[in-house]
Amino acid sequence: MTQSERTGAGKRRGIGLATTVAAAGGLLFGYDTGVISGALLFIKPEFGLGDAGQQVLVSGLLAGALVGALAGGAISDSLGRKKTLVGVAAVFLIGALLSGLAPGLTTLVVARVVLGLSIGVSSVCVPLYIAEMAPKERRGRLVSMNQFLITVGILLSYLVNYAFAPIAGWRWMLALAAVPALAMLIGLVGASESPRWLVLRGRVDEAVEVLRGSRTADEARAEIDEIVGTAREEQRWSWADLRRPQLRPALMLGIGVAAVNQLVGVNAVIYYAPTILQGVFGSDAGAILATVGIGVVNALVTFVALSRIDSWGRRPLLLGGLVAVIGSLVALVVLFLLPSQAGVVGILIVVALCVYIAAFAASLGIAIWLVNSEVFPTGVRGKAGGLGATTHWGLDLVIASTTLTLITNLGESGLFAIFAVIGVAGFVFLYRLMPETKGKSLEQVDAELQARAGRR
Repeated sequence: MTQSERTGAGKRRGIGLATTVAAAGGLLFGYDTGVISGALLFIKPEFGLGDAGQQVLVSGLLAGALVGALAGGAISDSLGRKKTLVGVAAVFLIGALLSGLAPGLTTLVVARVVLGLSIGVSSVCVPLYIAEMAPKERRGRLVSMNQFLITVGILLSYLVNYAFAPIAGWRWMLALAAVPALAMLIGLVGASESPRWLVLRGRVDEAVEVLRGSRTADEARAEIDEIVGTAREEQRWSWADLRRPQLRPALMLGIGVAAVNQLVGVNAVIYYAPTILQGVFGSDAGAILATVGIGVVNALVTFVALSRIDSWGRRPLLLGGLVAVIGSLVALVVLFLLPSQAGVVGILIVVALCVYIAAFAASLGIAIWLVNSEVFPTGVRGKAGGLGATTHWGLDLVIASTTLTLITNLGESGLFAIFAVIGVAGFVFLYRLMPETKGKSLEQVDAELQARAGRR
């Protein structure tokens, strides 16, 4: 290997390490959202929770996430991406320990709200940081690493749930999130600040040095020139400026992808799969084990989609995956209408759920964070991306707060039928508005969307 090749390999490792540490926020995101599904089976009898009580406990995390997402853009724009991520890791650590040690239901709900705050901020800041650090030819893969680690976190939570199910160890299930939180906090010590954020603060020389860690000197200077040119036009933008007509296509797309992502019901499955499957398998352990299988499919398909997104493109994966999501939801409607869900029907229900999760993982699961990190101008990317994340968490809160109630009143078939109808509407919306963004710089994407606004 030549000196040039060794230098290039070192730079690739450097950017990979920085984005992996940042994306650990995604792992924590996945773990803390997924772990409640199994823990709930044992918290419910200990605290005597009905449907409403369970939904309040699940929703506490999401209420915190909604507030965190709303504030996350402004925080990351003000403090910088790195400092924000350090704060996120510290809050994850505190929230995980408080959850495991909670003496009563009130403390547990408060701990989950605290965790939600860190999840909400990280859902804005992590993909933002990675998108601003990554070379454009690797941006899709690196930003999507965040989504992959979310699925790994969910799978890890399911495995931990299964491991501690025999002793009803819900405290261990919740507290073990402290381990990756501590690892993220330590790993961020050597991370660099986002070059785009540095440029917006007038620290151009520092931004050049950061970019030279993953680009050649010429590439770094060219990218800085592009960022500076865009920043001059955008540096005075505020929240009020999000109403500008040229931002309307990007805002519609960012918010629309987030809405469809939630309203096809993925988190009804993530949060309540063991509860839904208890009637199919007749035991806590059987329901949790089936959920582990769903988690494995989720992580594996996300990994495959992650490896191909920069060659296949965003639009084909998003639209094709959404068609499969709708088909699997229709299958679930039919299966839950049958007189019994035991035996072969139960197996088919798990298969349909696996297809649903796989299709979602390859499309909407990746798209929400990637689209919101790609389509907004640099000067308002934090604020505008925060609106997409806020939409995500607001609708997630609605789903978590109503799923058990809807199942009680409409049955599983009614619940999945609602999600299928929304999926069809979402497909029409995204077919009309979603552009292809692969292989384009963030500034090129911005220019194309503004041109679209001008044509309208």
